[in-house]
Amino acid sequence: MAQVHPTAVVHPDAQLHETVEIGAFSVIGPKVKIGPETRVGPHAVIEGRTTLGARNRVFQFAALGASPQDLKYGGEDTELILGDENQIREFTTMHIGTAGGGGATRIGNRNLFMGNSHVAHDCVVGNGCILGQGSAIAGHVSVEDHVIFSGLTAVHQFTRVGKHAFVAGGSMVVMDVPPYCVAQGDRAELAGLNTVGLERHGFTSEQIGRVKEAYKVLFRSKLGVAEALERLQTELGGHPEVDHLIQFIRQSKRGLTR
Repeated sequence: MAQVHPTAVVHPDAQLHETVEIGAFSVIGPKVKIGPETRVGPHAVIEGRTTLGARNRVFQFAALGASPQDLKYGGEDTELILGDENQIREFTTMHIGTAGGGGATRIGNRNLFMGNSHVAHDCVVGNGCILGQGSAIAGHVSVEDHVIFSGLTAVHQFTRVGKHAFVAGGSMVVMDVPPYCVAQGDRAELAGLNTVGLERHGFTSEQIGRVKEAYKVLFRSKLGVAEALERLQTELGGHPEVDHLIQFIRQSKRGLTR
């Protein structure tokens, strides 16, 4: 049997793995599924159709699976899905999706959501990301792997943030942030490349060199975006790190942070 504190309120229809721990005064709703070795701290609330994988840690006062803060939401049976080994710190909030956004908010593996951070409806967050204290990502935002948001950052709805990007504290992101880049400021602008992050994740000096060259072509030359992408495809195409950057930019709908 799962270890449930006597003061916790767990609906009999909730599905808890036998190794789950539920802390004092927490509330677990009827459509919740919690996987192996996940620990839920005191005073946490997990409701809605919410699924947590293995070895997650939900700290005190976190609130997962509540209805979206979207006036168009009409009570649809949408869901929140989290992978494995995520840390969800104090007062973090994550909401279920909406029918208009695909019906699900999806969180990957090994992410850290610091205190008072927020993940809105229909967001997709990859693996190994960090949302700093008080950070908030609005509805329909897509965040690729290994992205770091420093404290008090905010991301506008429908924006995408590419993998290995770094967003400085207090930034307001309103357009897509390309992979590997550093963004900062109110209405954030690019401030170079996250080379420290790339090194930490095993990028070779040759790979980093190609990313630097691609950055120069895209953001330091006088070429238009289409012309710059064509040049990158011709000169550096075939290398995965550059190909991903090209694909990300070609799929942009909101436009790029420059």
